Amino acid sequence: MAFVKSLPKKALGLGVLALIFSSCKLPTFGQSSGATSQAQHENHLFQAFVVAGIIVGVLVFILLIWPVIFHRRKSDEIPRQFFEHIPLELVYTIIPFIIVIGLFIATVLTENKVDAVTPNPDARVTVLAYQWGWRFEYPSGPTVYSHDVVLGQHDTYPTMVLPLGETTQITLKSLDVVHGFYVRDFNFSRYAQPGVTNVFDLTTTRAGYFIGQCTQFCGLNHDLMLFRVHVVPPSQFQQWIQTKGASL
Repeated sequence: MAFVKSLPKKALGLGVLALIFSSCKLPTFGQSSGATSQAQHENHLFQAFVVAGIIVGVLVFILLIWPVIFHRRKSDEIPRQFFEHIPLELVYTIIPFIIVIGLFIATVLTENKVDAVTPNPDARVTVLAYQWGWRFEYPSGPTVYSHDVVLGQHDTYPTMVLPLGETTQITLKSLDVVHGFYVRDFNFSRYAQPGVTNVFDLTTTRAGYFIGQCTQFCGLNHDLMLFRVHVVPPSQFQQWIQTKGASL
Protein backbone atom coordinates (compact mmCIF):
# COMPACT_ATOMS: atom_id res chain seq x y z
CA MET A 1 0.00 0.00 0.00
CA ALA A 2 2.97 2.29 0.46
CA PHE A 3 3.40 2.23 -3.31
CA VAL A 4 -0.18 3.41 -3.83
CA LYS A 5 0.25 6.22 -1.30
CA SER A 6 3.30 7.44 -3.20
CA LEU A 7 1.36 7.70 -6.47
CA PRO A 8 0.18 11.31 -5.91
CA LYS A 9 3.79 12.41 -5.40
CA LYS A 10 4.85 10.56 -8.54
CA ALA A 11 1.98 12.06 -10.49
CA LEU A 12 3.02 15.50 -9.25
CA GLY A 13 6.57 14.80 -10.42
CA LEU A 14 5.34 13.81 -13.87
CA GLY A 15 3.21 16.95 -13.99
CA VAL A 16 6.24 19.10 -13.18
CA LEU A 17 8.22 17.28 -15.88
CA ALA A 18 5.47 17.92 -18.43
CA LEU A 19 5.42 21.61 -17.45
CA ILE A 20 9.17 21.85 -18.00
CA PHE A 21 8.88 20.28 -21.46
CA SER A 22 6.00 22.59 -22.39
CA SER A 23 7.91 25.73 -21.36
CA CYS A 24 11.06 25.02 -23.39
CA LYS A 25 11.67 24.69 -27.09
CA LEU A 26 11.93 21.05 -28.03
CA PRO A 27 14.51 19.89 -30.59
CA THR A 28 13.30 18.78 -34.01
CA PHE A 29 14.89 15.32 -33.56
CA GLY A 30 16.24 15.43 -37.11
CA GLN A 31 12.99 16.45 -38.79
CA SER A 32 12.34 19.75 -40.55
CA SER A 33 10.44 22.20 -38.32
CA GLY A 34 8.19 22.91 -41.29
CA ALA A 35 7.66 25.76 -43.75
CA THR A 36 3.85 25.49 -43.66
CA SER A 37 1.35 25.59 -40.82
CA GLN A 38 0.33 22.02 -41.67
CA ALA A 39 3.97 20.90 -41.43
CA GLN A 40 4.34 22.55 -38.04
CA HIS A 41 1.32 20.62 -36.73
CA GLU A 42 2.95 17.40 -37.93
CA ASN A 43 6.28 18.36 -36.38
CA HIS A 44 4.64 18.99 -33.00
CA LEU A 45 2.99 15.56 -33.18
CA PHE A 46 6.34 13.95 -34.06
CA GLN A 47 7.98 15.71 -31.10
CA ALA A 48 5.23 14.49 -28.78
CA PHE A 49 5.77 10.89 -29.91
CA VAL A 50 9.54 11.14 -29.46
CA VAL A 51 9.24 12.73 -25.99
CA ALA A 52 6.70 10.11 -24.94
CA GLY A 53 9.05 7.39 -26.19
CA ILE A 54 11.99 8.88 -24.29
CA ILE A 55 9.99 9.10 -21.05
CA VAL A 56 8.76 5.52 -21.37
CA GLY A 57 12.25 4.31 -22.29
CA VAL A 58 13.83 6.03 -19.27
CA LEU A 59 11.21 4.60 -16.90
CA VAL A 60 11.68 1.09 -18.30
CA PHE A 61 15.46 1.42 -17.99
CA ILE A 62 15.12 2.54 -14.35
CA LEU A 63 12.82 -0.40 -13.59
CA LEU A 64 15.38 -2.77 -15.10
CA ILE A 65 18.41 -1.24 -13.37
CA TRP A 66 16.78 -0.80 -9.94
CA PRO A 67 16.66 -4.51 -9.01
CA VAL A 68 20.15 -5.06 -10.44
CA ILE A 69 21.63 -2.42 -8.13
CA PHE A 70 19.46 -2.54 -5.02
CA HIS A 71 18.24 -6.14 -4.99
CA ARG A 72 21.38 -8.09 -5.66
CA ARG A 73 21.72 -11.45 -3.97
CA LYS A 74 22.78 -10.89 -0.35
CA SER A 75 22.39 -14.44 1.00
CA ASP A 76 21.13 -17.91 0.14
CA GLU A 77 17.80 -17.18 1.77
CA ILE A 78 14.88 -17.51 -0.64
CA PRO A 79 13.06 -14.15 -1.01
CA ARG A 80 9.42 -13.81 -0.03
CA GLN A 81 7.25 -15.30 -2.76
CA PHE A 82 4.01 -13.74 -3.95
CA PHE A 83 1.90 -14.18 -7.06
CA GLU A 84 -0.03 -10.95 -7.40
CA HIS A 85 0.12 -7.27 -6.60
CA ILE A 86 -3.19 -5.79 -7.67
CA PRO A 87 -2.32 -2.06 -7.25
CA LEU A 88 0.93 -2.46 -9.18
CA GLU A 89 -0.75 -4.49 -11.91
CA LEU A 90 -3.43 -1.82 -12.29
CA VAL A 91 -0.77 0.88 -12.56
CA TYR A 92 1.27 -0.78 -15.32
CA THR A 93 -1.93 -1.67 -17.20
CA ILE A 94 -3.70 1.68 -16.98
CA ILE A 95 -0.71 3.97 -17.66
CA PRO A 96 0.19 2.42 -21.07
CA PHE A 97 -3.50 2.50 -21.99
CA ILE A 98 -3.66 6.22 -21.19
CA ILE A 99 -0.49 6.89 -23.20
CA VAL A 100 -1.83 5.04 -26.27
CA ILE A 101 -5.21 6.79 -26.07
CA GLY A 102 -3.51 10.19 -25.67
CA LEU A 103 -1.25 9.67 -28.69
CA PHE A 104 -4.17 8.34 -30.74
CA ILE A 105 -6.29 11.42 -29.98
CA ALA A 106 -3.35 13.73 -30.77
CA THR A 107 -2.83 11.91 -34.09
CA VAL A 108 -6.49 12.23 -35.10
CA LEU A 109 -6.60 15.94 -34.23
CA THR A 110 -3.39 16.60 -36.16
CA GLU A 111 -4.60 14.66 -39.21
CA ASN A 112 -7.83 16.67 -39.19
CA LYS A 113 -5.85 19.93 -39.17
CA VAL A 114 -3.51 18.78 -41.96
CA ASP A 115 -6.30 17.38 -44.17
CA ALA A 116 -8.68 20.31 -43.62
CA VAL A 117 -9.61 22.02 -46.91
CA THR A 118 -10.88 25.58 -46.90
CA PRO A 119 -13.73 26.47 -49.27
CA ASN A 120 -12.17 29.86 -50.07
CA PRO A 121 -8.38 29.53 -50.51
CA ASP A 122 -6.23 32.54 -51.39
CA ALA A 123 -4.81 30.75 -54.44
CA ARG A 124 -5.33 27.54 -56.40
CA VAL A 125 -2.78 25.40 -58.23
CA THR A 126 -3.35 22.23 -60.23
CA VAL A 127 -0.31 19.93 -60.09
CA LEU A 128 -0.03 17.35 -62.88
CA ALA A 129 2.58 14.60 -62.53
CA TYR A 130 3.77 12.62 -65.54
CA GLN A 131 6.73 10.57 -66.73
CA TRP A 132 9.00 12.31 -65.92
CA GLY A 133 8.12 15.85 -64.95
CA TRP A 134 5.66 18.21 -63.33
CA ARG A 135 3.15 20.70 -64.70
CA PHE A 136 1.74 23.53 -62.58
CA GLU A 137 -1.47 25.25 -63.67
CA TYR A 138 -2.95 28.38 -62.09
CA PRO A 139 -6.70 28.70 -62.74
CA SER A 140 -6.62 32.42 -61.99
CA GLY A 141 -3.61 33.14 -64.15
CA PRO A 142 -1.04 31.48 -66.39
CA THR A 143 -0.41 27.86 -67.04
CA VAL A 144 3.21 27.06 -66.26
CA TYR A 145 4.58 23.97 -67.91
CA SER A 146 7.57 22.05 -66.66
CA HIS A 147 10.75 21.60 -68.62
CA ASP A 148 11.10 18.22 -70.29
CA VAL A 149 13.50 16.11 -68.26
CA VAL A 150 16.36 14.77 -70.37
CA LEU A 151 18.60 12.08 -68.96
CA GLY A 152 21.86 13.66 -67.79
CA GLN A 153 20.54 17.23 -68.16
CA HIS A 154 18.85 18.11 -64.91
CA ASP A 155 20.18 21.59 -64.12
CA THR A 156 16.75 23.20 -64.57
CA TYR A 157 13.61 22.05 -62.86
CA PRO A 158 9.98 23.20 -62.93
CA THR A 159 9.05 25.69 -60.22
CA MET A 160 5.75 26.07 -58.39
CA VAL A 161 5.24 29.59 -57.00
CA LEU A 162 3.18 30.06 -53.82
CA PRO A 163 2.20 33.18 -51.81
CA LEU A 164 3.73 33.59 -48.37
CA GLY A 165 1.38 33.46 -45.37
CA GLU A 166 -1.64 32.53 -47.49
CA THR A 167 -3.49 29.28 -48.10
CA THR A 168 -3.03 27.65 -51.48
CA GLN A 169 -5.30 24.80 -52.49
CA ILE A 170 -3.48 22.11 -54.46
CA THR A 171 -5.31 19.79 -56.86
CA LEU A 172 -3.00 16.83 -57.51
CA LYS A 173 -3.42 14.52 -60.53
CA SER A 174 -1.39 11.99 -62.50
CA LEU A 175 -1.33 11.78 -66.28
CA ASP A 176 0.01 8.22 -66.45
CA VAL A 177 1.31 6.12 -63.51
CA VAL A 178 1.47 6.55 -59.73
CA HIS A 179 3.79 9.36 -58.60
CA GLY A 180 4.62 10.74 -55.16
CA PHE A 181 4.39 14.50 -54.48
CA TYR A 182 6.85 15.26 -51.65
CA VAL A 183 8.40 18.45 -50.25
CA ARG A 184 10.68 17.76 -47.28
CA ASP A 185 10.40 21.22 -45.72
CA PHE A 186 6.61 20.93 -45.90
CA ASN A 187 6.67 17.58 -44.06
CA PHE A 188 4.16 16.52 -46.66
CA SER A 189 3.73 13.66 -49.11
CA ARG A 190 0.73 12.67 -51.19
CA TYR A 191 0.21 10.18 -54.01
CA ALA A 192 -0.66 11.35 -57.51
CA GLN A 193 -2.74 8.46 -58.85
CA PRO A 194 -4.25 8.03 -62.31
CA GLY A 195 -8.00 8.46 -62.16
CA VAL A 196 -7.86 9.91 -58.62
CA THR A 197 -7.88 13.62 -57.72
CA ASN A 198 -6.32 14.59 -54.39
CA VAL A 199 -7.06 18.04 -52.97
CA PHE A 200 -5.20 19.58 -50.04
CA ASP A 201 -4.20 22.97 -48.63
CA LEU A 202 -0.74 24.39 -47.97
CA THR A 203 -0.36 27.52 -45.83
CA THR A 204 3.21 28.73 -46.17
CA THR A 205 5.06 30.31 -43.24
CA ARG A 206 8.53 30.87 -44.68
CA ALA A 207 9.77 32.43 -47.91
CA GLY A 208 12.43 30.90 -50.09
CA TYR A 209 13.11 27.94 -52.35
CA PHE A 210 12.22 24.39 -51.29
CA ILE A 211 13.11 21.18 -53.10
CA GLY A 212 10.39 18.71 -54.06
CA GLN A 213 10.60 15.28 -55.64
CA CYS A 214 8.71 12.20 -56.72
CA THR A 215 8.91 9.54 -54.00
CA GLN A 216 7.19 6.70 -55.88
CA PHE A 217 9.29 4.75 -58.39
CA CYS A 218 7.65 5.59 -61.69
CA GLY A 219 10.05 4.42 -64.37
CA LEU A 220 13.45 4.91 -65.98
CA ASN A 221 14.04 8.61 -65.14
CA HIS A 222 12.31 8.64 -61.75
CA ASP A 223 15.46 10.00 -60.06
CA LEU A 224 15.33 13.13 -62.25
CA MET A 225 11.72 13.94 -61.38
CA LEU A 226 12.50 16.92 -59.15
CA PHE A 227 10.87 20.33 -58.81
CA ARG A 228 11.16 23.50 -56.77
CA VAL A 229 8.67 25.46 -54.70
CA HIS A 230 9.27 29.20 -54.58
CA VAL A 231 7.42 31.00 -51.77
CA VAL A 232 7.21 34.77 -52.30
CA PRO A 233 5.29 37.67 -50.68
CA PRO A 234 1.64 37.93 -51.82
CA SER A 235 2.26 41.14 -53.79
CA GLN A 236 5.10 39.50 -55.68
CA PHE A 237 2.93 36.45 -56.31
CA GLN A 238 0.13 38.59 -57.76
CA GLN A 239 2.64 40.43 -59.93
CA TRP A 240 3.95 37.09 -61.18
CA ILE A 241 0.41 35.96 -61.99
CA GLN A 242 -0.33 39.18 -63.86
CA THR A 243 2.83 38.92 -65.93
CA LYS A 244 1.87 35.35 -66.90
CA GLY A 245 4.74 33.53 -65.31
CA ALA A 246 7.54 35.99 -66.02
CA SER A 247 10.74 35.27 -64.13
CA LEU A 248 10.85 36.68 -60.58
